[in-house]
Amino acid sequence: MRIGIDFDNTIVRYNELFHRIALEQDLITYDTAMTKSGVRSYLCSLGRETDWTILQGLVYGLRMVEAVPYNGLHKFMFWAKSMGHELFIISHRTRLPALGPAYDLHAAANAWIIANLQHDSEPYLKFENIFFETEKSAKIERIRKCRCDLFIDDLPEILLMANFPSSTIRILFDPDKVHIATPPIVHTNSWEDVLSWSKSHGR
Repeated sequence: MRIGIDFDNTIVRYNELFHRIALEQDLITYDTAMTKSGVRSYLCSLGRETDWTILQGLVYGLRMVEAVPYNGLHKFMFWAKSMGHELFIISHRTRLPALGPAYDLHAAANAWIIANLQHDSEPYLKFENIFFETEKSAKIERIRKCRCDLFIDDLPEILLMANFPSSTIRILFDPDKVHIATPPIVHTNSWEDVLSWSKSHGR
């Protein structure tokens, strides 16, 4: 199989990092929910959307090195590689933040992948299989060009885009259980779910 995976909030878990950095900068209170969406909701409820946008640039740029992969991801990637499946990372990510310092967000993500997505110093995927697209439409076209048999994303709206390739199986990664997904989307809540589904439906 050719397996495509989104990056932010699918491979990388940011909840604790957003909360920690927002506390460091006195942007939130200690009782703010320790999730990315909780931090965003708190700031936006106060009309501080600018602070939220600058915080995103900091997390995805300078502080990206502190982010962690979701539990179970390594087990899935190790299985996929051992079975001869080809892995791709295809993500929608701007190169520079919308506001704040001009961190290179693509370089930060690539450095994180090199440091984190490996086993015994062997990377799970080829560097040429990593794509960061600056437009959502380009992301969908890249999924098509890579001929992904399945694609895993945390956003239903990506999987339901009108030009999403019909031959690609759509897997929603929803660890916080905030979405309701119906066919053709396969709904999963963890990487263990994704692995179990892939083992039973693998080609």
